[in-house]
Amino acid sequence: MTVSQRIKTALESASWIRRMFEEGAELKARLGADQVLDFTLGNPDLEPPAEFKKELAAAVQDPRPGLHSYMANAGLVPPRQAIAHHLSRVHHLDFKTEDIVLTCGAGGAINIILKALLDPGDEVVVLAPFFPEYLFYADNHGGAARVVETDENFQLDLNRLEQALGPRTRVVIINSPNNPTGQVYEAEALKELGRLLTHHAGRHGRPVYLLADEPYRRIVYDHLSLPSIFAAYPNTLLATSFSKDLSIPGERIGYAAVSPRATGRGELFSGLVLANRILGFVNAPALMQRVVAPLLEVSVDVAYYARRRDLFSEVLEQAGYDFVKPRGAFYFFPQAPGGDDLEVVARLKAENILAVPGRGFGRAGHFRLAFCVPEEVIRRAAPGFARVRGEVS
Repeated sequence: MTVSQRIKTALESASWIRRMFEEGAELKARLGADQVLDFTLGNPDLEPPAEFKKELAAAVQDPRPGLHSYMANAGLVPPRQAIAHHLSRVHHLDFKTEDIVLTCGAGGAINIILKALLDPGDEVVVLAPFFPEYLFYADNHGGAARVVETDENFQLDLNRLEQALGPRTRVVIINSPNNPTGQVYEAEALKELGRLLTHHAGRHGRPVYLLADEPYRRIVYDHLSLPSIFAAYPNTLLATSFSKDLSIPGERIGYAAVSPRATGRGELFSGLVLANRILGFVNAPALMQRVVAPLLEVSVDVAYYARRRDLFSEVLEQAGYDFVKPRGAFYFFPQAPGGDDLEVVARLKAENILAVPGRGFGRAGHFRLAFCVPEEVIRRAAPGFARVRGEVS
């Protein structure tokens, strides 16, 4: 055996997203990329805003020495100050520079949070459907993932969640707007969640932390205003990135933020900083820290995604699929006609349409479609969706 048993097991259960991506690459090589209608990856296809390119050019041309050197593991002070000011305005709390750690994307932020919080055997509650990497992230740091179902509309099911909480519960991860469903959790439900976690922590004499993964916060539709997760619960930590709102996922820049109301606020920050170092991230990319600092109010034009969402809704509705219309992010998560997501995904592949089975996100019987693709791709896929729906109806 060339790799550890742990990695071997992980390879065998690796993400369905990547599996379908690899199958799609083979199909594209055989038929030509323009013949394959690929809805597998949530890879933003819009170009970054003009403001990003302007700041990038200025940062590259900056003649000051030492701009690409090592730095404090939390990141450069000016960007952290800017983020703290931004969060204070958005969430009406007094964030300080010492509440912010710049990271290698939201994934880096989640990992340093879990590293700082988990002892071996601590439980991490994950709400299904979920981003598949959460299970690996929990395992990275000795945590045991405990999966809890949301309701039929992918909203919080607080009764199920309450039943899943135990004496070893340390972290509850929520992702809103959600990947893979595109759903947004309601403000009142989040407040109820906060009350539930407060009560549970009081009973067991140990803080339970709410980890809010919010890289899609700016990608919302129908004039929706996202509720503040920090208002819902004091012991909240935010993990986010600039990947989606600035359309720069490959630049790997994000941050973790500690709520000003969190228990052990200062110690949490110190733990995150140490975790950023000892996990090997060391610090977030210096160039990107300087580029994004002035862009905290800037985003791609969400109207492009909104048009694609509406077009895809028409395609799926006319073909007869059952789905909950997404309120944010750029995913649909329809029910698989007949209930077998693997069969439906295989039939779609025969139409040169690539989708991801819902079981990879913890909810079999559905499949995920990413609509960060040109509108023409969605239109061309319409006959294939209709044929598959007719075959399994």
